[in-house]
Parts: sequence; structure tokens; C-alpha cells
Amino acid sequence: MRTFQVAVIGGGAAGVLTVTALLGTPVHEVALVDPEPGRGLAYGPAEPWHLLNSPARAMSAYQGDPAHFLEWCQATDPSAGPGDFMSRRTYGEYLAETLGVEETAALGRLTLVRDRAVRVLPHQDGGMVVHTRTGELRADHVVLAVGQGPARRLKLAEAVEGDPRYLADPWAPGGLDALPHRAPVLLLGTGLTAVDVLLSLTERGAEGPVTAVSRHGLLPREHSRGAAEAVGAVTAPEPSKSLAELTRRVRRLAASVSDWRAAVDLLRPRVDEYWRGLSDAGRDRFARHLARHWEVHRHRMAPSVAEKVARLREKDRFTVRSGGVDAIEPTPEGLAVTIGGRNEIYGAVVNCTGRDRLTRSDDPLMTGLLADGLALPGPGGHGLHVNPEGAVRDASGRPNPALWTVGPPRYGYLWETTAVPEIRLQASVLAERLATGAPLGV
Repeated sequence: MRTFQVAVIGGGAAGVLTVTALLGTPVHEVALVDPEPGRGLAYGPAEPWHLLNSPARAMSAYQGDPAHFLEWCQATDPSAGPGDFMSRRTYGEYLAETLGVEETAALGRLTLVRDRAVRVLPHQDGGMVVHTRTGELRADHVVLAVGQGPARRLKLAEAVEGDPRYLADPWAPGGLDALPHRAPVLLLGTGLTAVDVLLSLTERGAEGPVTAVSRHGLLPREHSRGAAEAVGAVTAPEPSKSLAELTRRVRRLAASVSDWRAAVDLLRPRVDEYWRGLSDAGRDRFARHLARHWEVHRHRMAPSVAEKVARLREKDRFTVRSGGVDAIEPTPEGLAVTIGGRNEIYGAVVNCTGRDRLTRSDDPLMTGLLADGLALPGPGGHGLHVNPEGAVRDASGRPNPALWTVGPPRYGYLWETTAVPEIRLQASVLAERLATGAPLGV
């Protein structure tokens, strides 16, 4: 059985960013375990009209080289600018090419294990053993860069599971192909996933009306069309255990700038500090009452996407509603959806509510970690229970010095842990820790 210093499980953006960070350190034996490393779910099946939600200047794969992605784009399109929003497909190509370049330059330090990890267990002599579908390998450290959980299963849609008119996962291969072109379509959710599905429907020639519904009925806001506002001496507020006090401080910050985006961008680097500083009750209240308002301002649409959405709304081809969906039932005429006590018929319904909790995944790797007592669900059932450095806590609450996380598995302990800038920083810090053998915190 071959032994590595570090084995990274997951070959999407989080995995690639972790590998690039590790190869920038003295770590000399790295394995990346994934059937198709390089693109991942977010950037693999994307269509040309699906754009990144952050400008090019924010999307480098290298913490120490922030212009890397922009310069890569400019190599084929000299007109590309730092504020441009590239397609997700382009970013997937960038990740795949970056991984290929790193593999060549690594001169044997990087091994791509094109297989799926199905279980991770401790080795009797230290480290971990990664079991794949066809073999196994040993590593001193394993990094779980597995991305987000499965598509969220909705109890209210149990009666239509398996019905071709209900799309439980909009990113399932070929799922959008079966949607009707003229019948009305209902999107469950009003976030960025709903926006992507709306664009897919219209760009494919669908002519029927599209409705998106969610509890708050809030669409993502639009990114600035120009340069970001200079905020001068304005600084982000200090954390508070009280959600009410923190909210007051944030409102004062927002009032001190002319563009709310500047306030959000000032807050972003400290969001996890605010999250951890809140009391348990404060975190719960934020998640229930304020999180959606933060998300639509934080996770914004590219300006060109916002323009398309606005035009569709002006033509009454796209409607956004607030309200609760109580049930979905199959009928010969279509899917009967109960919204606010009223029945409405749709030709198709698409679940755009996002990904489910990682610990609800039926993936054998995740279920095995929980069943074997090597991991616990994170706060509120989100992500995995980790220590401040990202080490996974076992069933007794002890951090495992050989089992680590990057990205979405840290959700719960962190609030902002799904975007490239946050994942890139996590990967860089973790790579240095593993390279230097820094002592593990509690």
C-alpha cells in the first residue's frame, strides 16, 4: 500500500486549491483522490450563460498570486478586465488546466488517483487509510475537500418524487432537458440556483411563464457595474455576543457609505468572527430571521445576469413571489402546488432550494465517517464538527490530527466557507500547517 504525506479527497475547486497550496510548500507526496479531478460540480456541467458570482480579480487559485486567473484569461482575451464576470465553464477549464500544470511541474510529488473514496479509517501505525472503489492508500493526513452536500430533499415533494415533471436536482445530468417549453414552470427558491435555472430555460428557448417562490421572496442583488467605492477610513465593526447590538453596528456602517456593497465587502472578511462571537441564541436567530437578507446582498448576480432577469420580469415572463409551499401533488393536468392555501397547476416544478446538510448525504464516505465515530455533525447539524484549524472532531469531541477539512465541511463552525476566496485562504493556511507540523489546537 502506497503512503503519502497528504491525501486530498475531492477534485473540484476546493480540492484543486488545496493541492496547489500544498505544492507550494515542502510537502513532497500528495495524492488527489477523485474520479474526474479538475472541475467539480459547480464548474463542470455549467452552461455558457452561467457566470461566476464574483469578478475575475477574486478568483485566482493561488493565495499569493491574486492576478493568476485574470492573467490566464488575458492570455486568450487581452480585453479581459479585473471586474469582468467570466463563465463558470471557463473557470472549470482554468481549474483543470491549473491542476495539469501543477501535476507536470510537481515532478512526481502529485499523484492523481482517479477513483472514488468510499471510506477513511485510522491506520494502526498512525495516519489514515483511504479506501477507494478499487484499492487503498495510506496518508499521514487526509483533507476532506468534498464540496457541498446532496440536493436538498423536500418533504412536501414526496408525492412527486420520481415524477418526470418534478426536478429534484437541477444539476442532475440531463435534468433540464425534459422541462416543458411552453407550460408554466415553478422554481422552489429565489436564490442564485433559481436564477441559473431561469437562464437555462430561457436560453434553451422556453416560452412559458416562470415563477419563483420562497418564504421571503428575495432575489440576489446586483454587483456594482463600476469600480468599488473607496471607503477611506471606514472600518468594519467589532464583534458582539448580542445579535441586536451587532445589527445596530452593521446599520451604522451601512449608513456611513454611499453604496451598500462597500459595507458588505468590508464585513465579509470578518463574518466568521461575528458568527463565532454570537451567543448560541444569537446564531439561531440570525439563521432564522436575518440570514436570507445577508445572503442576497453577499452572494450577488453579475450585472449582465441581473439585466436579463430584469427584462424577463418586465415582460411578465418571470415572477417572484413570497410565501410557503405546503404540498405538491401529481394530477393529469400537471403538478398541483399549494401555495398559501391556494392550488395552482404547473407543467413542471424545479427544486432550487440548494444543497442539503453534508451529514444527510448517502455517500458512503460521509456515512462511514459518522458511523465509525470519526466525525460528528457540526453546529446546528451543518457541516462537520471541527476545531478552529479545521481538524475533524471524533465522536468524543477530540480533534483528529490526521483528518482535516477545507470548504463546505466547515460550515456551521464558519458561516462563510463556500466561495473561492475563503476556500483559497483556508487551503493556504492548512498547507503551511501540514508542511511545518504545527501543533494542533483544541
